[in-house]
Amino acid sequence: MNSLADKTVLNNGVEMPWVGLGVYKVTEGDEVKSAVKSALKIGYRSIDTASFYGNEEGVGQAIAESGIPREEIFVTSKVWNDEQGYDETLEAFERSRQRLGLNVLDLYLIHWPVAHTYKETWRALERLYTEGKVRAIGVSNFLKHHLEELLDEAQIIPAVNQIEYHPWLTQPELHRYCHDKGIQLEAWSPLARGKKFDDPILSELAEKYDKTPAQILLRWDLQQGVVTIPKSVTESRIKENANLFDFQLSEEDMVLLNTCNCELRFGKNPEIFG
Repeated sequence: MNSLADKTVLNNGVEMPWVGLGVYKVTEGDEVKSAVKSALKIGYRSIDTASFYGNEEGVGQAIAESGIPREEIFVTSKVWNDEQGYDETLEAFERSRQRLGLNVLDLYLIHWPVAHTYKETWRALERLYTEGKVRAIGVSNFLKHHLEELLDEAQIIPAVNQIEYHPWLTQPELHRYCHDKGIQLEAWSPLARGKKFDDPILSELAEKYDKTPAQILLRWDLQQGVVTIPKSVTESRIKENANLFDFQLSEEDMVLLNTCNCELRFGKNPEIFG
């Protein structure tokens, strides 16, 4: 991983950038359009949104107005909880596609593992994939047992599992399981919502490498083999979050960061999210 242009290869051969821009809680309209345009100008080529975020239209407009060829931009969206089910998911996908103004999405995810529903939702995603409406399909917030239950009936193995992931929540068993199954792990909330920037270990490493706490965390993601999608609406911060390729954390410092793990969640627990 030597530049913002570097990509991982998913289990179906589709290439996905290692670093992208997340737009959770970014307001629809000028704010999200400005953030996406800034990211694309800086060199990002992956944008992560969702129907629940309420900003798909602005994301699509920013992409259309960027002047960058569509095939160079990797776009992810997700089906929300009250949209799940077979027919409901097909309809939700069409709404997302219309709002984004795109014929084909690069990645479509089940946002949360809604009990008694996500298997039918996955069946709809498989149809969207086989019909060529999306280049890859995956899940978000799935724990190991969710994946095991899904794979009992699935025809297609998820390409991605997007989860809350940072040094205070490393979920090693889930990480190993996804690696063994060829499922690419992707981190949401990779910066722990900024609430651990004053952690002594993180502060020590930021000083040692002359980097910001955010850059240390994002570089840790990459060296763990995890795709990362930090969110920001400020161009200077978006640029800072991409400045990850002129340093590398030592093996000892990777281990040191891993000792921070304490199963601390800043988002909802997939077991009780509903």
